[in-house]
Amino acid sequence: MSPPLDTPFSISLGPDEALVLFDFLSRFEHDERLTIVDPSEAAVLSRLLGALERHLVAPFDPRYSELLDVARARLRGSEE
Repeated sequence: MSPPLDTPFSISLGPDEALVLFDFLSRFEHDERLTIVDPSEAAVLSRLLGALERHLVAPFDPRYSELLDVARARLRGSEE
């Protein structure tokens, strides 16, 4: 049985992965551009995607687009 869609989960990162991801996201925060400047960044993003694929069921739901739209709207609302 799949966990409910609103069940929180954790993703573990090693110290090197966390540092590289921090730098990548910090550049985005500053420049508002997502640019890979080192292959290690692509590796960390790939690992993160794999972890999300193992936890999420929504991408396989026929209503994926609708679920994504609702999630985006909720997150936008939380920033206002």
